[in-house]
Amino acid sequence: MSLHKILKIIVGILSVVGVIFALMIMSGNEGMIDNMMYVTYVVLALILALVLVYVIKGLFAGDIKKTLLSVGAFLVIIVISYAMSSGTDLDLEPFTSKGVDITEATSKYVGAGLYAFYALAIIAIGAMALSGIKKIFNK
Repeated sequence: MSLHKILKIIVGILSVVGVIFALMIMSGNEGMIDNMMYVTYVVLALILALVLVYVIKGLFAGDIKKTLLSVGAFLVIIVISYAMSSGTDLDLEPFTSKGVDITEATSKYVGAGLYAFYALAIIAIGAMALSGIKKIFNK
């Protein structure tokens, strides 16, 4: 049996279970919300596992030099984003007074993530624009 058939069977089973739980929740049975969350966690775990398997498979099937350059460029963006983030641009007092454990390190990680997102979004938009411009002039 091929992997595609096995995945179709698993998707079908999880879909039926999800629909049953959703109908039970809609009918007023609030206790089924926990069961629906377990189905969600199983689906998420399966998706993450399959993505990881196919990414690793694709890494070894393609040009390893281009892959390593891309991963290196991504890591450079992450390091630069982390260096740019200060972690002190947020008043932590309102969070700690409510019992939320936010530290300067957490603030620095969030800032680094935002800077990395902005940089990667700008690069993606620029790549799409450049591709469109190239297509216009190559016609």
